Amino acid sequence: MIKKYWFFMGMAIMAALAFALPGIGPVIKQYNVLNIGIFLAFLLTGLSLETSTVLDQLKDVKVLAAALFSSLIFFPAAAFYAARFFLSAWPDFVMGALIIGAAPVTVASGTVMTAMAGGNVPLSLFICVLGNFAAIFTIPFMLNLILAVDNAAIDLPILQMLAGLILKVLLPTIIGQLLRPRVKHLLPPHKAKMSIFNQCIVLLIILNAVASSADSILDVGPVLFLVLSFMIGLHVFILVFNYYLARIIGLDLPSIAAFTIHTSQKTLTVSYLVWAGYFAVAYPMALIPAIVYHLTQMIMDTLVAHRFGRVIRRRSS
Repeated sequence: MIKKYWFFMGMAIMAALAFALPGIGPVIKQYNVLNIGIFLAFLLTGLSLETSTVLDQLKDVKVLAAALFSSLIFFPAAAFYAARFFLSAWPDFVMGALIIGAAPVTVASGTVMTAMAGGNVPLSLFICVLGNFAAIFTIPFMLNLILAVDNAAIDLPILQMLAGLILKVLLPTIIGQLLRPRVKHLLPPHKAKMSIFNQCIVLLIILNAVASSADSILDVGPVLFLVLSFMIGLHVFILVFNYYLARIIGLDLPSIAAFTIHTSQKTLTVSYLVWAGYFAVAYPMALIPAIVYHLTQMIMDTLVAHRFGRVIRRRSS
């Protein structure tokens, strides 16, 4: 039981610890614990990504365009304007919806859930690699574009943000890819440990974010249930959107499963980097929607993967 659900239990423990010891947030920041951990997490990502398996997917331009449009253009716009409608009284949560919307897809969980569904794993990896590399360049511009159109009084340093994402996300991933040919034979026995390490970084992000805004969270109280309801609704909408988009572009069922699941997911790690670097002071609770969305996708997409798996097995039998 504990082995299966340790991550969800860890999220609850981190949240409780953050409220009990809110001073732990500044300590984590002072000693650069998260910056070092995030760098190592993306280094491990580079080591584990078998990018050669996704090259065949590049020839399908419509899948490439659909994945980029859905994840990095449509998603942030839909998240922001939906939040403006439902959460307009809480600017932190509106900004948080935009930040998680602009983030790239998850690295590990999307592919794991695609495999669980019996879906097209190479396509899932393709969406992962494409989305994470493209997001480094789209995040600053999409945030600035949407906020500018909305007349928000925020002047984002686009080039500085771009340079920061390249340094903290792209560079360690590339280093990992360069090291991979020399060490890939050593990796298989340690894949589970690498996954656990990445999830522990997510738990540290939750601890830091909740500790940094513990007083504000206590003040809003029951509003968090509204944020949870909003994120559940947003994720259902995005899942349905991606499912029908995959059908419109003519994908087969295993590929529909991969596209629906992975393109609908977002990574908390990059969301944290954007929030901590440019929004934490003005919007201290803006990472809360990202944390809630992460929890939502982990639970809901497991159910979606099982549903796809039953249908795919039935049709192939």
